[in-house]
Amino acid sequence: MSEIHLPASSQEESPRPPPLQRVAVRRESRSAGGVAARDNEDWIAAEVPVALVFNGISHAVMMATPQDLEDFALGFALSEGILDSASDCRGIEQRTVTLPGGSAVSMDDPEAPAIEVRLDISSRAFARLKDRRRSLAGRTGCGVCGIDSLAGLDLSPAVGLDVGLSVDVEVVLAAFDGLSAGQPLNARAGSLHAAGWALADGSLTRVMEDVGRHNALDKLLGWLARDGADFRGGFVVMSSRGSYELVRKCSRLGVGAMASISAPTGLAVRIARESGMGLWGLCRRDTAVRYV
Repeated sequence: MSEIHLPASSQEESPRPPPLQRVAVRRESRSAGGVAARDNEDWIAAEVPVALVFNGISHAVMMATPQDLEDFALGFALSEGILDSASDCRGIEQRTVTLPGGSAVSMDDPEAPAIEVRLDISSRAFARLKDRRRSLAGRTGCGVCGIDSLAGLDLSPAVGLDVGLSVDVEVVLAAFDGLSAGQPLNARAGSLHAAGWALADGSLTRVMEDVGRHNALDKLLGWLARDGADFRGGFVVMSSRGSYELVRKCSRLGVGAMASISAPTGLAVRIARESGMGLWGLCRRDTAVRYV
């Protein structure tokens, strides 16, 4: 896979809100002597609306941590099948917008910003996206999921791998040993998920953080696509349960294996098995469970 170079975001139009903010708190603790309390300040994670706009048409609004949003947008477009490859994206920029009601967004208020991430995509991918949107016209179902009934639910594996990545328990646990060091935001706020990319020897090369586990994974997949990574040459580690959506996103891009700190669901195991992915769960301290 060749490396994809995308234009940088417009910094003049897109001042970025901080991913964390400080708030006043009252810290209380219980002990044998009673309850003690003191006023303090603490870090909390920012969560802002992020609109993903393709060739001028807004497709989805996600609540996300305002960091690595270009990678997030590209990863979402790839993992949701809007784009076939990173080369279908010709450019990405982000900008702040005016919230409904007419008041201008102030970047000095970390609770206020809304962000648009605009992607310029190929005509082929855009035509397919428009067809998808037309098929959803008038429906009242979830716009992000894109279905309004069980008949529209696709639970098949997205990509079939000839052979998934074979890693042993020592490699998987080595990756998790390094995961916390790549989570500086969560170390302060304690409310963010992480998605990490590990090589076949268990060394982590990148960790992405977000309040949403799906968002963290999309950020990671987008970064890998922009870097021209070999998706089959490494594996994803997640600080969450192994849901079927996460497995399917990895499957769509041909990721060799995924490991999560909590257990996967039965559907996730089935999709991993059918797609040829390796799947680990309950990866904690000195133990891990291989499901596929």
